[in-house]
Amino acid sequence: MVNASQRLPSNGRLSGKIYRLLTVLVNKSRGETKNRLSCPLIHFENVGLRYGMGPEILRDLTFDIPKKSFQFLTGPSGAGKTSLLRLLFMSLQPTRGLIRMFGRDISEIPRPELPLLRRRVGIVFQDFRLLDHLTTYENVALPLRVRGKEESSYKTDVIELLKWVGLGERINVLPPVLSGGEKQRAAIARALMDRPEVLLADEPTGNVDPPMARRLLNLFLELNRLGTAVVIATHDLALMEQVEARRMILSGGHLDIYD
Repeated sequence: MVNASQRLPSNGRLSGKIYRLLTVLVNKSRGETKNRLSCPLIHFENVGLRYGMGPEILRDLTFDIPKKSFQFLTGPSGAGKTSLLRLLFMSLQPTRGLIRMFGRDISEIPRPELPLLRRRVGIVFQDFRLLDHLTTYENVALPLRVRGKEESSYKTDVIELLKWVGLGERINVLPPVLSGGEKQRAAIARALMDRPEVLLADEPTGNVDPPMARRLLNLFLELNRLGTAVVIATHDLALMEQVEARRMILSGGHLDIYD
């Protein structure tokens, strides 16, 4: 087991080019938030969530996601891990309680400003959310393209990152042709291109073999070492045993945290 501040020594080790790429991606967003570094990136206080008139599926959640932290979110199926990730991504509003994102109460943020705030949170969905009419390269580059970036400013970075996650030969392939594991890796690469301050991953290693799972975990650890807070929702005990990291365990609507 290694500490979350260390890199895993695997043959998936970051190349010099990828290391420099990730350093640039992360550091570009760091300069914008130096005045907020003393506060937790995310704060939940007595948060509850229910769908419609049903029972609360999340109850009295109080916790912080500190800057540069690394944590696993786990629990039995149906415990509400995906719902909690949606709250963290601000795509779902709590029924009650307080959520502060980057020092701001989300209940007071005007709706037009939410998309701008979400850019600071990267998310890898369990169902990938790739666009079938775009190639692997185009899907990964999409966050930069919609911001009006010139392709010449990111093309090399996208290709290098795709090579590192093992998709160098699948750059021009459409998602329907990709395997589940390949789609997962493309989704992870896309989330990283958005330079997130917080990265959320919903079962990111669920469709890959153990060597690739270790390689992806190494990437998450490297991003964390460079300053990105990481939350990985997973059932994979073998994955969690590889890293000495904070564990957030959801059960019966309640959250227990083991640092």
